[in-house]
Amino acid sequence: MAHNSVEFEDFLPLMAEKLGEEGLMEELCNGFRLLMDPRRKLITFESLKRHAALLGLEGLRDDELRGMLREGDLDGDGALSEMEFCVLMVRLSPELMEQSRPLLDEAFRQAVGGGL
Repeated sequence: MAHNSVEFEDFLPLMAEKLGEEGLMEELCNGFRLLMDPRRKLITFESLKRHAALLGLEGLRDDELRGMLREGDLDGDGALSEMEFCVLMVRLSPELMEQSRPLLDEAFRQAVGGGL
């Protein structure tokens, strides 16, 4: 039986194309707020586990959920900030990474050049 499924790595570039840069960032921020712990304003293991069904991840074991957090946890605090979540979502989409590389390079040049 053939499946016409769209994998995540295919879905994010489609969203970016349809929504534009600002719309995509807004949707990523909405996704973050949906998954975050409202008290800590972070995606914690507990908040991810509580909301896993929203992502279709209800079958994942605790160690798999923790692995997802570790993959995006850039500062080592065991949770995902909004920025870490957005970076992880873009990293999980190779096509979007390639499309956004020139924009990231330019933003970095401006930040380094403008900050000195």
